[in-house]
This record gives sequence, C-alpha cells and structure tokens, in this order.
Amino acid sequence: MSLATAANLDPAVVARLEGLELRARHVVDGYLAGRRRSRRRGQSVEFAEHREYAPGDDPRYVDWKAFGKTDRMYLKQYEAETNLVCTLAVDVSESMRYRSPAAALSKLDYGACVAAAVALLVYQQRDSVGLFTFDDRVQSVVPVGSNPNDLAQLSQVLESVDSARRSDLQQAFDEIADRQRRRSVTVVISDLLGDVARTLAGLRHLHYRRHEVLVLQVLDPAEVDFPFDRATRFMGLENLPRVQAEPAGLRKAYQAALARFLEQLQAGCRESQIDYELCRTDEPFDAPLRRLLTRRAVQGG
Repeated sequence: MSLATAANLDPAVVARLEGLELRARHVVDGYLAGRRRSRRRGQSVEFAEHREYAPGDDPRYVDWKAFGKTDRMYLKQYEAETNLVCTLAVDVSESMRYRSPAAALSKLDYGACVAAAVALLVYQQRDSVGLFTFDDRVQSVVPVGSNPNDLAQLSQVLESVDSARRSDLQQAFDEIADRQRRRSVTVVISDLLGDVARTLAGLRHLHYRRHEVLVLQVLDPAEVDFPFDRATRFMGLENLPRVQAEPAGLRKAYQAALARFLEQLQAGCRESQIDYELCRTDEPFDAPLRRLLTRRAVQGG
C-alpha cells in the first residue's frame, strides 16, 4: 500500500509523502520493531481485546461465541501478543489553519501529513494506530486498529477536517487521557499556542496515565522568524482581535517572548519525561520525525 493510496491526499502533497515514506521508513521501522512485545503464548497471558478477522488470520483464535451473537468474525487478542499501540492526537483548532507565503502548507495540513505518514508506517509494522482530533475538546475519534479499513477511516478523517474553533489544550488532553483505555505511544501534533502551564498540565495527565507522550509542535516559519518588515495588520485567530503594528519595533520583543515560551514548553516536557520536537512547516515532513526518533533510539527510549 502506498501513501497515495492510504492517505488519499492532494496530489501535490502525495508526492512529498511518497518521499517521506522512503526517507523515514528505516528510522521509524527500526524504532517500532525494537519496541515489539513478545508474541509467545502461555498460561500467564491475559485477554486484552477483540479485533475483526482479516484474511490470513489464524482461525484457531476466532471467538465463535461472539460470531454466534453478532454474525461477524472476531479474533481474541491476549496481552502477551498485543503489539505497540500508537494514538495520534491532532490539533484542528483555528490557529492551525495559518499559512504564511514561505510555507507550502498550513500548520493543519502539515500536521495531517505527518500524522498520515506515521499511521501508515505503524500499520506497515502490523501494529495498531488510532486518532483523536481536537480543538477545545475532542472532535473526532478513530478507534485503535490495525487493518486496512481502520487506516482508510483515519486517513479520511484527516482529509476532511472541518474546525475553526478556539483551542483549550488542557481540556482536550484531559479528555483524550480519560478516553484511552489502553496504554499507548501518544503522538501529539499541535502548535501548542496557549497558556504554557495549562498545556503542560494536560500533557502530564497523559503521562500520568502511563502513556508514552511524544510532542511535535508545528509552527509556521513566519511565527518563528517574524520576517515582517513594514506596517502590517495582523489578523487575530481564535477570538483574538486584529492588530495594526510596525514590525520593526516589535521584532526583538516578539522573538524574546517566543524564546521564553518555547523554553518553558521544552523544560516542562523534559521534567515530565515527555519527548518534544519542534516542526517548521517549511521543512520536509521526515525531518522532525527523524530527529525525534533517532534521539529516542540513542537514549534507549
């Protein structure tokens, strides 16, 4: 299955995703393969969940009682044979729609592409992946699964995102933590624009629930570099007002404030054992994934 088939994205985006698959596969595959749980069976295994039967599955593990009740075939999965579970949490709030002329994609489109690529790579490892999209609350959910239908549903949700609401990161992360029944590697894709203390409180809630949390903070290059050089009207997002300003007089103060904001986020993530990586929407999709997962591999994470 190609990224074009799995993600069903715009052709211009698909071309970049296909390059991502080739460049990122060995990094992500190596990381996921190293984290596989043993598939040995024994008396100590505990029932974990059902999943729908797919062609090629061993019929010995079909739950015939469930088949008699539902007329559908499900397999029993046990804790000792359950592979990695990856949950994607993608911010779809209004601020994620920003795109400057220097970026080919909005933050939302960039984040959706990264999420689609991670989902495909997890699927190719025959592990399980699910999705939450959120703004000030969870907007859509794709349950954790590992068959092509699950991946197609996840890709469809990412492609059809429709939200222009404000964000409340703590509230959304709290809800995601409460709705996840199984431990997972939770990959948060967001610009994280909001109150730092509340954002970190929400991320810590996920970590407290024993999820491994990976944060990909997606920012537009204009948000990082502040390249404006003449009088500009800045359009407010998420209920913020418009501001007419002279950028030259603001640049140093803005960049200092941004540096403090990013340092607080990064320090809070380090203290909570949460992996963090900054993503600029003018860099290739695989670059932040490569940095993050290579660092985790070196650290033995």
